[in-house]
This record gives sequence, structure tokens and C-alpha cells, in this order.
Amino acid sequence: MTYDFNFAVVWRNWDLLAEGLMLGLFLALVSIAIGCVLGLAAAFGMLSRHRALRWISQCYVSAIRNTPILVLILFCYFALPQLGIAMDKIPSFIFTLSLYAGAYLAEVYRSGLVALPPGLREAGLAIGLTEWKIKRYLIIPVMFRNVLPAMSNNFISLFKDTSLAAAIAVPELTFYARKINVESFRVIETWMVASLIYVGACVAIAALLRRLEARLSIPR
Repeated sequence: MTYDFNFAVVWRNWDLLAEGLMLGLFLALVSIAIGCVLGLAAAFGMLSRHRALRWISQCYVSAIRNTPILVLILFCYFALPQLGIAMDKIPSFIFTLSLYAGAYLAEVYRSGLVALPPGLREAGLAIGLTEWKIKRYLIIPVMFRNVLPAMSNNFISLFKDTSLAAAIAVPELTFYARKINVESFRVIETWMVASLIYVGACVAIAALLRRLEARLSIPR
């Protein structure tokens, strides 16, 4: 049995695939930005001296990390409106992906905070800095540099997870690829091109992040 490849229909819809790729990158960027804030708060919460903060942070991280992201997406988009919390599909997906990113980044940040030398805080106190300024000017910047490789992996993973937005009809790359496939029945060509676009985007993201890591790395 032979198969005649025909990429013409895919090229005719290239603008849709490019538009979907741009939306996917936007969703990943916004979600990881919000997730960084949530993850940092949760990381400090897990290391807090207050039991309530530790409990809340650990419950958040455990609940999100142990729930499939597709279930979270469907719950936020279809179930929350039944509780009076209605969001459009794009804000709903960003909300879900941000929560998901925050839970995973919380563990990254927690490990980075634990690995910091205790003398860093003592040095800040010695020069008269407050606890908040020690966190802002010493602990957080050094910790971010140390965990940047792990954050890079999370960002690439989050970008790939944007493909799940097609489940609630968010018009990103996978959504348009599925649309082209349904309309043209060129299954192999459509998904081959979509896969190559994802691979190319992830390779480009990884290269940019490696340059950022090299630029911000602490000299040994």
C-alpha cells in the first residue's frame, strides 16, 4: 500500500498554524510569569515557621501536582461556572496553566532556597537589611540564578502543554492542526508539520534560555 503525500493544503493554511503558534507562546509566557509569582509564594510558604502557611502551601502543591492537567483544564472551564466563577476560554486556560506552573515551580524554588548558604541571610542582617530586603536583594536573585536551568525545562514543558488548550477550543497550534486535518483528511501531512513546528519552537526556546543561563550564571 502506497501513500501519496500532499502538503499543499497545509501550506495554504500556514497562516493559521503560525497564528496558533504565536498564541501558544503567549499562553506559555503569561502563565509562567504568573506561575513564578505563585510558585515563589508557595515555596516561601512551605518553608515558613507558621504551620498554617506550610499546610496551605503543601496542600496546593500536592493537589495540583497529583491531578492531570487536562482534568484541571476541563474542571476550570466547565465546572467552575456552575459555582458562579465563569471565565472565557483563554483566561480560563491561562488561570489553569498558571496554577499548574506555580505548583511545579514551587518545588523548584523550594529546593533552590534550601540550597542557599545560611550565611547569606546573616550577611544581610550584618549590614542592616530588613528581612524583606534580604529576600528581595539577596535570597531571591541568587536563588533564581541557581534554579534557572530547572525553570527553563518547566517553560518548555509548559509551552508543549498549551496544546491541551484545544480541548476547550482555544485556537492555538493543535486546534488549527486538527481543524485542517478534519477539513482535508491529510492526517500524516498535517500532524507531521505541526510536530515539526513544535520541535522547532522548543529548540529555539531552549537555545534562547541557554544563552540567558550563560549570561546570568554565577562565575565559579
